[in-house]
Amino acid sequence: MSDSPLVVLLKIAAMFLVLLVGWLARRRNLLSTETTSSLSRFVVDIAMPAMIFTQMLKTVNPQQLLASWYLPITGAGLIIIGQVVGMATAPFFTRGGHRPTYIFLSAVSNWVYIPLAIAGGLFGDAGINVVLMNNIGAQITLWTLGVWIIRGARPDKEALGHLVTNPGLVATLLGIVIAVFIPASRSLETITQGPPLAITAGAIVQGLAMVGSLTIPLSLVVTGAQLGSLDLSDHRPSPALTGVLASRLVLAPLLTIALIKGIAFAGFTIPEVPRMVLYIIAAMPVAVTCSIFTERFNGDVSLGAKAIFYSTLLSIASVPIFYVLIRHFRY
Repeated sequence: MSDSPLVVLLKIAAMFLVLLVGWLARRRNLLSTETTSSLSRFVVDIAMPAMIFTQMLKTVNPQQLLASWYLPITGAGLIIIGQVVGMATAPFFTRGGHRPTYIFLSAVSNWVYIPLAIAGGLFGDAGINVVLMNNIGAQITLWTLGVWIIRGARPDKEALGHLVTNPGLVATLLGIVIAVFIPASRSLETITQGPPLAITAGAIVQGLAMVGSLTIPLSLVVTGAQLGSLDLSDHRPSPALTGVLASRLVLAPLLTIALIKGIAFAGFTIPEVPRMVLYIIAAMPVAVTCSIFTERFNGDVSLGAKAIFYSTLLSIASVPIFYVLIRHFRY
């Protein structure tokens, strides 16, 4: 599958058109706050786990699992890189009580929904698998280190409970276990004949695959609707907002390149497709879910809303430019 800069630009342009549909629907009250919230829960709790489970079934095998053992670690690593950048730049752009939110926004990128659309379009199942395996480490880090950052204290039992019962993680682990120990399950999505038990299992998996296919388009519509609901009445740029945008869209991706090149120099080279997908994730804007965390853990809600909106808007240009540069310089 072609991954030229033009293809990347077209994929991102198409993706943002879908985001725009969600944004317009919210601004015109075709999607209410309650409806958007319900759709978001549907994506997180049903559609995405269904997609993850069926994706794991049809693509995971022991050899592939052994080859990609490091991807959950990179999922954690990308958040830690953003945190380091945020901590380093925070003294120059913010102070006092705003600092934890500043660091949190710099650390947590949109590592699932937008990258899924891009990686799937560019690299097919291989790209989607990288995003989903990366998600394991990212989720663990978000609900532990991420909560610690924004609260200024260790995560409580409730936060850890969200991690343990996270539908996406459960679907990932269940799909991997079944794929590894029942190799025949990899053909269930395409099965058309066989014993009654196999046909029944195939019908279930094919139904889950249909539900899972809603994940990417629906998540983009929901993200657009969430952006459309943000309060941006104060349009004046602040030093903190400028710092977050620079940290999230420029400095964190550059540090990611430097570290991956350093790891390669030390003798561990990440294959091309995983490396390109990790670069794309590193260049992503602030995650929309950060607005939920800033409100829930008493962070700077206004800074969070503005950082999400403007980083997403700027990423329309920054991500293709970043991808062109890493391809041009053969990173």
